This record gives sequence, structure tokens and C-alpha cells, in this order.
Amino acid sequence: MTPSGRPVNLRDLPALVEARLDAGPLGYFAGGAGDERTLADNEAAFARRQLLPRVLVDVDRVSTATTVLGTEIALPAIVAPVALQKMAHPDGECGMARAAAGAGTLMCVSTLATATAREVHAAAPDAPRWFQLYVLKDRGVTHALIDEAVDCGYRALVLTVDAPRAGRRERDVRTGFAVPPGIDMPGVTAAAGHSAGLTPAGFFSLVDASLTWKDLEQLVEQVDLPVIVKGVHAAADARLALQHGASAVVVSNHGGRQLDGVPAGIDLLEDVVQEVGGDAEVLVDGGIRRGTDILKALALGAKAVLVGRPMLWGLAWDGEAGARWVLDTLQAELELDLMLLGAPSPAHVARHHVI
Repeated sequence: MTPSGRPVNLRDLPALVEARLDAGPLGYFAGGAGDERTLADNEAAFARRQLLPRVLVDVDRVSTATTVLGTEIALPAIVAPVALQKMAHPDGECGMARAAAGAGTLMCVSTLATATAREVHAAAPDAPRWFQLYVLKDRGVTHALIDEAVDCGYRALVLTVDAPRAGRRERDVRTGFAVPPGIDMPGVTAAAGHSAGLTPAGFFSLVDASLTWKDLEQLVEQVDLPVIVKGVHAAADARLALQHGASAVVVSNHGGRQLDGVPAGIDLLEDVVQEVGGDAEVLVDGGIRRGTDILKALALGAKAVLVGRPMLWGLAWDGEAGARWVLDTLQAELELDLMLLGAPSPAHVARHHVI
């Protein structure tokens, strides 16, 4: 941190927000499942890889821009779906949407958002965004959420498939975490009648744990939007996702919050890319804290990364401005990192750049 107390990089943010959040919300946002081994390894796995620059490459003009599913974005970093954003800061998802729009990138809005898809759209009406979907037991509520997203011009559905129930998140057990009074998740309220007082287990008891590949097929048939499957671990499941109609996959262990002991997303990425990368775009999340982390993901075949906790910490620190700072910092780091790697753009980053 600087002498004035401003962050220098994304790793400075957690210390800035620890005193701003009560123990329950802080543990909910920061914690993982079980012994939190996967949570820790999501970051550590990036450190196990090294970058190999190429020299005498013309990098006089460097661009961080790319496309994802045909949408142009200013950098290959997308705002991941994060629940309960008003619990971190009153700006909530609407502030996050404005930050993403200002930075020129996509935001993925959670089913567990504290604003409706329409409210988030109204906050940044011209910006591209995706809607993250949990298929709920109440299919009427599920279809209503989808219809609203479609009506508001969301460009894709991101179907989360790795959370039929919440992982054992012991920080929440220790703090007795429940959604505070005054915090509402409209999608959850529609299904459960209320949001306040719900625990993570309460959220996920609403999710349909009987979901199968057939349900993915039906969703693809019913919705005139690309469907992205988020939560893929095994390369074989990535292939099955495409066979059942998915347009892209996200390699993700849910931020280390579901089954503890699974590999870091970056460790799974290359196998998935080798299996389906020639047929569909592959994204990855978990542990992105630096522009160099983005480079490593690109080198292993990711089209872009999703960034979750750092965006949440930025929001908790300084609302919309703090979230925008996170994206601007990642972009500035990435621009320099591309130049030093010898790659004029994300499209020029290749497997030979990482060892």
C-alpha cells in the first residue's frame, strides 16, 4: 500500500476491507470449503508456472483487447458472478455493472444478486453482460429469471453445474452466517419467500440437484442465447457439454467453495483446451490476482478469465470506483506484461510462452 493507504495491487485489497465488513459477510466472501486447500491452491498454482518471454518482437503498439463469443472487450478479464454484492457495499451489482462498462468488459450477473437483472441492465444499459443461472426446483422462477435476462438483452446464459448443494464452508459455520436483514436477493425471494436469514445451505436447498445433461439440452433448445457451462473440471465433461449444446465452458472449482481437494482451475485448463479448444472457447476462473496470471491462462489456451473475489474486495473498499480500480489495474498490468512477454495482444500469447 502507498503511504496514503491506497492499494498498489490487488493483493492489498483484503487488508483494506477486513475492518469494513462484519465477521459473517467477510467469512462468506473470503472462505472456501473444508480445509480450504483448493482455495489456497487456486492462487498457488499460478506461481508454479513461469513465463518465457520472446525478444525482438515489435511491441511498440500493444493492445489488451479481445473477443469472447463474438463480443469485443477491452481486456480478457470478465467480472465473475458473485452473490450478495450489496452486502459488501450499497453500490452492489449496479455499481459493479457501471465499473465493468466503464472498463469496457463483460459482467456476469448472479442468480443470487441483490438486484434484478433489469435493474442491473438499467445501471449500464449499453454494456454487454451475461446472466449466471442456477436451475431452481421451482422451474417457474427459473424461467422468469431467464425471460427477464433475455428481455433485457443479456448476451449469454452461464449455467453453473458444480453446486447441487453448498460445499462445507466452515467459516460460515463458525460465524453463524445468514443473510442480514435488509439484504434481498430477488431471485431467491421469488423461490423461498424471503432472503434475510437464509444460510448458504438454505440458498442451495432451492437448487435442483437432479439436473442432468438432458436438462442442458432442453435449456439450449428453449433459449435463443448461447449457453456457457460453468464448473467444468474433467475434459470429458467439457466434451459432453458441447455435445449437449453448450457454446463454451468455464473451467472452475467455484473459487474453492465446493469440493475441497480438487485441482486448481489453471491445473485443469490445458486438458480441457486440448479436448474442446478447437471447437469452442474455454474460460477459466480461480486465483487471478495479476496481469501475469492472465497471461499464463491465455498461454494455456483460455480465451479469457473470470475475476471474482478481487472485484468484490474492490467494491467493498470503494464501491463502484473500487471495482473499476481493480479492472483498470489488471489492464495496466496486462498491457505492460504483454510488452515484456513479446506479445502485441492476447491473440499472440501461445503455449511456448509458459513453462
